[in-house]
Amino acid sequence: MAGCGESIEMDAYEFTNAWFKEEHKALWAQLFGMLKPARLLEIGSFEGASACFAIEAVGAQRPVELHCIDSWQGSAEGPFATIDMGAVEARFHANVARARAKAAHEVALHVHKGRSDDELARLLLSGARGRFDFVYVDASHQAPDALSDAVLAFKLLRPGAVMIFDDYLWAEEMPYGRDPLLCPKPGIDAFVNLHFRKLKVLSAPLEQLYVRKLTD
Repeated sequence: MAGCGESIEMDAYEFTNAWFKEEHKALWAQLFGMLKPARLLEIGSFEGASACFAIEAVGAQRPVELHCIDSWQGSAEGPFATIDMGAVEARFHANVARARAKAAHEVALHVHKGRSDDELARLLLSGARGRFDFVYVDASHQAPDALSDAVLAFKLLRPGAVMIFDDYLWAEEMPYGRDPLLCPKPGIDAFVNLHFRKLKVLSAPLEQLYVRKLTD
């Protein structure tokens, strides 16, 4: 993983890290080929690396409706505590603008700036229940937040569609050891266990967890 101060340019994009990895792109490309998604939701966008990949990959085949949720307020987690989130947000908008300009088909981009629980609730209230073909959850690493994002996002996902959780095994080393409430896995596991009749866990790298929604 590159340091947060090291700039990485990929096809005219500007990213300061390589967290969205090549193996993830390969799996996403396979999923996009099978699912043929038209409406995508991303929870946690940062500089837009995954959003840009989705825009390019899906936008090459069909029109895309992409919703991105992020507060761009940062967090106290590890390297994020000292990042200039205003600059991160600016890079997100510049990067997705480049991706949209390169897309072969129209990209309807909706940016929701705010807490994920608030913005997901607003989407539900707006009538978007069951609307999305693909949901990517990559926001807060705290277990209660990961659980909340999963429960709300699942309601926005249509049956047959796929939801991906990033950083499934991520954990920050604290002075007193690992805190189970400060990593995503317990929250994601709680969601999967409580919805085990409504979803199927798909084979994928352990850094990300993939589930297919079977029913509401």
